Amino acid sequence: MKVGFLQTSPLFGKKDENVLNAIQIIKQMDADLVVLPELFNTGYQFTSKDEALALAETVPDGQTTRALIRLSQEKHLYIVAGLAEREKGCCYNSAVLVGPGGLIGCYRKLHLFYHEKRWFEPGNLGLSVYDIGQARVGIMICFDWFFPEVARYLALKGADIICHPANLVLPYCPQAMITRCIENRVFAVTANRTGVEKRSEETLTFIGTSQIVGTKGEVFCRASSDRDEAIVIECDPKNARDKQITPQNHLFNDRRLQFAVSVEPSNDHDHQKSLIKDH
Repeated sequence: MKVGFLQTSPLFGKKDENVLNAIQIIKQMDADLVVLPELFNTGYQFTSKDEALALAETVPDGQTTRALIRLSQEKHLYIVAGLAEREKGCCYNSAVLVGPGGLIGCYRKLHLFYHEKRWFEPGNLGLSVYDIGQARVGIMICFDWFFPEVARYLALKGADIICHPANLVLPYCPQAMITRCIENRVFAVTANRTGVEKRSEETLTFIGTSQIVGTKGEVFCRASSDRDEAIVIECDPKNARDKQITPQNHLFNDRRLQFAVSVEPSNDHDHQKSLIKDH
């Protein structure tokens, strides 16, 4: 299977231009699955909730999703792309999965980062895995990587490939996704953006370095930090279905869930030491 990402630097608010740029590049790619960045069509740094709502679109009837569906039908490929979604007066940081048959799924970001909490509602659709024929794919968005249970849940649901649209500004994610793939034996495609946005008192510099990682932590490719890039690699999604670490160790069957107790976070250092001692 040919899997790739598109790393871009969108112009804030220029949806037509950003979508057209992405479509023109994807038309030149030989891929079965392409992942685009988070909020690839609008840019990231909103200054008000009204601005976010004005740039958001309905799914699947919005112009961006319809354009991606037409491209999927023309190229006979699958696309995961991040966008601002509007529904019933609420705005979500979402990602759509489209294919030749139309919209397949929509995921709304669960873990909102920093000022995103001012513009977006937390996701309310949960996490799903979608069968696209050659592979089963799951979706998470940017800061979701910080919560290892997201990747684990998708792996337990049967994901072969985790599609990860992102607008990363913190430096840790590219290396952390190596661990996410090792500990879940999945492939991951992180599609980040580049460039700088300063639409308020803060300057945001996006780190680029989009990448595709294999089931044993192999970094098949990693993009630059400052250029638009489109990269495609070949992988066998079936490798993600082998969870055997050694002949005697199975990634999921060996989990001892009876000791994975639910504990609320505590700021009490003595209480934390007691919990460690007790378990």
